[in-house]
Amino acid sequence: MARRDTDVANINKEVKMSVVINSNSAATVANNNLSRSNNMLQNSLNRLSSGMKIVNPSDDAGGLAVSMKLTATINRTAAVNTNIANAQSFLQTQDGAYETASKVLDRISELKILSQDVTKNDTDIANYNTEFLELQDQLEKISEEKFNDVSLFTSAATVTTLGVATNEAGEGDVNITQGNLAEELDDVIGTAATSLDDPTIDQITTAIEDLATLRATNGAQSNRLTFASEMLTTNGENLEAANSRIIDVDVAQESTKLARYNVLVQAGASMLTQANSSSQVALQLLG
Repeated sequence: MARRDTDVANINKEVKMSVVINSNSAATVANNNLSRSNNMLQNSLNRLSSGMKIVNPSDDAGGLAVSMKLTATINRTAAVNTNIANAQSFLQTQDGAYETASKVLDRISELKILSQDVTKNDTDIANYNTEFLELQDQLEKISEEKFNDVSLFTSAATVTTLGVATNEAGEGDVNITQGNLAEELDDVIGTAATSLDDPTIDQITTAIEDLATLRATNGAQSNRLTFASEMLTTNGENLEAANSRIIDVDVAQESTKLARYNVLVQAGASMLTQANSSSQVALQLLG
């Protein structure tokens, strides 16, 4: 009796696996699987060909949003670093002017001493004075120097500064001093100093000391900008690394996925062919 029940159950199973023409569920399932595998294969190809993990926003919407903010921050950081480099060039040009002015003052102090030599006649002293007046003119020209049409030195009564941002938010200013070079040299090149007899050695020495202070200030500001640039460079590198982990594809990992999807697509295509050919049984029965 039990054997008969088993036979009936087997017959029912066979009845369920009927041969039909209008429907082919096996082919439908195989086609869906093939479509999914093919989509994954195309996505993998896109990632490998572009080098990007996020090709479409749908790949990782949240990651894309974070990446866009990181990219903007990276670009701002690079821009600030460029501004700092330009400010460094400004300071280097300014220091060059200070150095040249210092050399001119050294020569003026030398001329002052030479002109006091009792063995020099009036012609000799006049020659020294001619050179002094020329050097005066050169000091005035130095005090008017500019960098990209921005004055290296101020002509205002008080010292002015140029603010240089040191972070990507546009904050943390380093103030570059625009010293009043003409005022510092007033005793040497001012209207009161019309000949080599006018400025005293003390006045010339004081002007040299003032220039030394200005150069020291320039060097301190340049040094601070150097460290600020190093910090920005480090921040930029770390931001690049963080952004890369979000958007850059891992070629080794994605290549492994590509091989898997290739196999799935090939297997899906083969199974779809098999599923489609199963309907030929109905034609054989009809024939």
